[in-house]
Amino acid sequence: MIPLIVTLAVVAVIVLLVAGIYNRLVTLRNRFKNAFAQIDVQLKRRYDLIPNLVEVAKGYLKHERETLEAVIAARNQAVSANARAAANPGDPAAMKGLMGAEGQLGGVLGRLFALAEAYPDLKANQNMLQLMEELTSTENKISFARQAYNDAVTVYNTAREVFPAVIFAGMFGFGPAELFEVTAPAEKEAPKVSF
Repeated sequence: MIPLIVTLAVVAVIVLLVAGIYNRLVTLRNRFKNAFAQIDVQLKRRYDLIPNLVEVAKGYLKHERETLEAVIAARNQAVSANARAAANPGDPAAMKGLMGAEGQLGGVLGRLFALAEAYPDLKANQNMLQLMEELTSTENKISFARQAYNDAVTVYNTAREVFPAVIFAGMFGFGPAELFEVTAPAEKEAPKVSF
């Protein structure tokens, strides 16, 4: 009778341990998904500001149509990549696609800002100034949200890689999550706005 009680107690402890590990991984996965949702909100705000910025700039940058079209194309690619990443923030391929699209968007926005510097009338336009200020503020919010997301992903990845969770993480489908990193040095800085 005593061996049966000991065996049941050991089994109960193991079941509770596995349930605790599972619940902790679910909690941490939900935290990083929520953190990505915060990035998503700011990215959508940024994507909404860009067409307005291009519209204001169109009148002044008539000879720079290629740059304006590149901004809109990069914005559309970033919107698509963001939708894929938002559907599953844990998917490394979707996150890498979003990072690449955001890098391209940052590059063409930088070109647009550089062109705007060459047009004094555009630099003085009140709508342009307001849009640039909102875009700069949004870029800062994206940076903070990305930091919170990366912190949540790091905690999740660490929790799934330590013993004994590493034994059960794969069995329960808890794969690694991808950090939202900026890879190119030029992308690591927010666009410089000096009007």
